[in-house]
Amino acid sequence: MKASEIRDLSEQELNEKLAELKQELFNLRFQHAINQLDNPMRMKAVKRDIARVKTFIRKQESSVQ
Repeated sequence: MKASEIRDLSEQELNEKLAELKQELFNLRFQHAINQLDNPMRMKAVKRDIARVKTFIRKQESSVQ
């Protein structure tokens, strides 16, 4: 997910996306634990997406105050 895509989302959509990404990361970790993970680099990409979403949520919170 690119930063430009995240920038267009509302606060509620960002929170939903964050929950979705956290669930995906959980599933990837579970697959990794039982050696069924096809692409281990996907975990890294999901972690980065989570960080991007959290950054934009934080930016929105600080710009409101």
